[in-house]
Amino acid sequence: MAAAPAVKHWRTTLERVEKFVSPVYFTDCNLRGRLFGDSCPVAELSSFSTPERLPYQEAVQQDFRPAQVGDSFGPTWWTCWFRVELTIPEEWVGQEVHLRWESDGEGLVWRDGEPVQGLTKEGEKTSYVLTDRLGEEDPRSLTLYVEVACNGLLGAGKGSMIASPDPEKMFRVSRAELAVFHQDVHKLLVDLELLLGIAKGLGEDNQRSFQALYTANQMVNVCDPAQPETFSVAQALASKFFGQRGGESQHTIHAMGHCHIDTAWLWPFKETVRKCARSWVTVVQLMERNPEFIFACSQAQQLQWVKSHYPGLHARLQEFACRGQFVPVGGTWVEMDGNLPSGEAMVRQFLQGQNFFLQEFGKMCSEFWLPDTFGYSAQLPQIMRSCGIRRFLTQKLSWNLVNSFPHHTFFWEGLDGSRVLAHFPPGDSYGMQGSVEEVLKTVTKNRDKGRTNHSAFLFGFGDGGGGPTQTMVDRLKRLRDTDGLPRVQFSSPERLFSALETHSGQLCTWVGELFLELHNGTYTTHAQIKKGNRECERILHDVELLSSLALARSAQFLYPAAQLQDLWRLLLLNQFHDVVTGSCIQLVAEEAMCHYEDIRSHGNTLLSAAAAALCAGEPGPEGLLIVNTLPWKRTEVLALPRPGGAHSLGLIPSPGDSTQHGLCSCSHPNLIAAPAAPAACVCNARAPSDLASRPPLIKTDGSVTLDNGIIRVRLDPIGRLTSLVLVASGREAIAEGTVGNQFVLFDDVPLYWDAWDVMDYHLETRKPVLGQAGTLAVGTEGGVQGSAWFLLQISPSSRLSQEVVLDVGCPYVRFHTEVHWHEAHKFLKVEFPARVRSPQATYEVQFGHLQRPTHYNTSWDWARFEVWAHRWIDLSEHGFGLALLNDCKYGASVRGNVLSLSLLRAPKSPDATADMGRHEFTYALMPHKGSFQDAGVIPAAYSLNFPLLALPAPGPAPAAAWSAFSLSSPAVVLETVKQAEASPQGRTLVLRLYEAHGSHVDCWLHTSLPVQEAVLCDLLERRDPAGPLPLRDARLKLTFSPFQVQSLLLVLQPPPN
Repeated sequence: MAAAPAVKHWRTTLERVEKFVSPVYFTDCNLRGRLFGDSCPVAELSSFSTPERLPYQEAVQQDFRPAQVGDSFGPTWWTCWFRVELTIPEEWVGQEVHLRWESDGEGLVWRDGEPVQGLTKEGEKTSYVLTDRLGEEDPRSLTLYVEVACNGLLGAGKGSMIASPDPEKMFRVSRAELAVFHQDVHKLLVDLELLLGIAKGLGEDNQRSFQALYTANQMVNVCDPAQPETFSVAQALASKFFGQRGGESQHTIHAMGHCHIDTAWLWPFKETVRKCARSWVTVVQLMERNPEFIFACSQAQQLQWVKSHYPGLHARLQEFACRGQFVPVGGTWVEMDGNLPSGEAMVRQFLQGQNFFLQEFGKMCSEFWLPDTFGYSAQLPQIMRSCGIRRFLTQKLSWNLVNSFPHHTFFWEGLDGSRVLAHFPPGDSYGMQGSVEEVLKTVTKNRDKGRTNHSAFLFGFGDGGGGPTQTMVDRLKRLRDTDGLPRVQFSSPERLFSALETHSGQLCTWVGELFLELHNGTYTTHAQIKKGNRECERILHDVELLSSLALARSAQFLYPAAQLQDLWRLLLLNQFHDVVTGSCIQLVAEEAMCHYEDIRSHGNTLLSAAAAALCAGEPGPEGLLIVNTLPWKRTEVLALPRPGGAHSLGLIPSPGDSTQHGLCSCSHPNLIAAPAAPAACVCNARAPSDLASRPPLIKTDGSVTLDNGIIRVRLDPIGRLTSLVLVASGREAIAEGTVGNQFVLFDDVPLYWDAWDVMDYHLETRKPVLGQAGTLAVGTEGGVQGSAWFLLQISPSSRLSQEVVLDVGCPYVRFHTEVHWHEAHKFLKVEFPARVRSPQATYEVQFGHLQRPTHYNTSWDWARFEVWAHRWIDLSEHGFGLALLNDCKYGASVRGNVLSLSLLRAPKSPDATADMGRHEFTYALMPHKGSFQDAGVIPAAYSLNFPLLALPAPGPAPAAAWSAFSLSSPAVVLETVKQAEASPQGRTLVLRLYEAHGSHVDCWLHTSLPVQEAVLCDLLERRDPAGPLPLRDARLKLTFSPFQVQSLLLVLQPPPN
């Protein structure tokens, strides 16, 4: 007689099922306790430890000592290799046999000399399938090696994830055994967990929820864990439930395997190489077992590492890419920061990345993939479009602290009007695990319901790697088409975006930057990394330009393409979103600084080689080669090297008229040493006498005035700016009753993310740093430069010295600053209150600029209390403005009329030493008449960042000045000159120009190079099908719209024999 139906109680029924599948409770009699059957210890275990990350062939030759379960190994960042001898019992024939391995640290199983699977407790990978069915003929004994890194998925933080790593941490093996795996139990566990998820997720007022709970309860009734013959009855109940289909209108979820691996973060770069191997070799197994499973993988750098270190694995990835299961995405070298890299560096991310994907996988990426970056520049849509990409995926804006972003699927329109289709997975994660809760969240949280019926679902452990598991895949397979839930399909980015494009007519458009309302401390943290980034962007710019000119001028010169590619790749690697941002451990920061040092030293060697080629065969005096690497005429004061290592100041006009990228010579005899007023060193002309700077004026109250006839600067006795006057109009730039160059200190204690976040409440703790009267002294007195300097004690442990410099003919005053910084959770800024009123300020970004409000009217306004900018910010009213320039800073703000530049932070995690020590940087202040465009703020900021080069000429320098390019419009900037990637005979150059004012403009480009053909190209240097441009009298006409970037291929004539 059948049992009488019981009256069901929701909670007890739910908990009954939970306990039946629990890994903690009642495992002696529940289903979970039967997942593994018979087991036996491994036959023999031995190990050796090393501080090195050894290749397999070297590691297996080492001296292995006997080991046992429970042994400790370490410390942090070491590696322990285990040799695992296995003997499978005869009676297990016909069964699925696993090696069960549990240890702290991240493991990688090697079999027959190849990596086969990652083993990580945190990544739910604790067993390796030796055979899914042990055959009569299969070997019973084998030897495996397990390489265990002494760090977890997320590093080795002491006490918390983002704390500095614990250098003494030890690790241990807690399990090493063979066991029989019961696949039928696994399937039942997946079904019961999903039924529980449906019951909880749909809730007590939903009919389908009760059906799920009652089905699960009935399965528990019929399933006896001790009697496997009962499993099929329970399985049939589950299949009946999951076989009930949804309707045609169901939302479709596109499930894609993913494994976000930070290229460096809480672990060093070299550990990432192994993380890639551990994660992707596991993915290969999943692709083999599940032909419908598709995995999306970004970051060319990581694939390059795998190609170098694990060539067998790389070949397998290429094989699965051909099958359409392994899908390279993103198109960039790394997942770079979206704010701080220059426009040219962003272009190179795509150029290097897309070329790598094309070469290794046969095609370029069609979507930009940047799920974890701290904001997205308004120029990215244009850069994407010109690199063959029209689709964009991220989810980071779900981290906004203040405002919820209003869309998950929308068109994103950039600074120049370029549009891309953007999608944020509505589950707000790139590390889903295939649970019902996540599937339901993807539908309910979607902010574009009714406009689109498709969403991405990225599943797999991420950040520290790990990736998807078989359990996740099994869950999603079961949820393919079940009544009450969205439809789930294994999909690719191509299929997802194609589905979204089909219904894109209803989508909204977001214009401008995608600003993340969080992590705005990353614009300032680790100032030395920021400085290295800016300097190395400049060095590579200059090397490419000089090498291009040498190529055009010398038949013998070989353009250093391979060396430049290596240096660019180092810079791009450092622009990963946890490195250039400073949100990494000390080990990574030190490696990043070494990368910058490599770029500096190799870059300077390449500069010298190009300079030597430019001097070859020219009559003229031996001495210096002066190079203007910018596209406008310049007359500047330059410190010129003198025999004996000293320097003298020289006034250098750049060669030629309206010169761009010019050369001239400057011979040593012209350098006259004069202690009070160093002589002007002039190329081909003497300095006009009216350009001499007035000597600094010292008043009895201790204040100092600097005046060069363009601006007049008055400093009070402690170095603050009491007046800044534009001499021609007499207009004062500093607000009445205030002082500029005011250093201010803030308490800087965020809620959690120490290196990442500065919170709005830090502004309530503002403390002006006040100096001692009488510390101001005169430095250089007149001639071509006047200066004053002072010392400032910031706190008992930190101090600052500054030289305030005004050069002859210069429209801005420079502040050369040195800080010895030893603080904890403090933030140093410098402020300039302006006599200007405007509701918005302008900030330079990649290839252009944008406006942000100076008020806090709305929550969107005040959430931007700390923002990023590149070389300049400007506050202007009609007819007048004040610009603040810098040579290596990125954090800034303008609130009301106060321009503020963020200088130094002092976070203590994940790097307790971040920013401690000595810093040098320069900022400058430029008052101007009219708009910042007409007043030349943009070229001034470039000049501050790209000083004239004075290179030692190994032979005679060119006697006559020479200019390579000039432009007819000040609105257009020639940003880059380089050799084309694909350059027949090496005689093709690429020029990159952009419109910088925000205007429609026609511009003539004039060149003195022997150009044979000129044709427009995209950012990947693919020729415009429209063909060559008309070239008349060495001039080309180009037409720009606001903030448009254009690239040009110039084919040079063959050199004369």
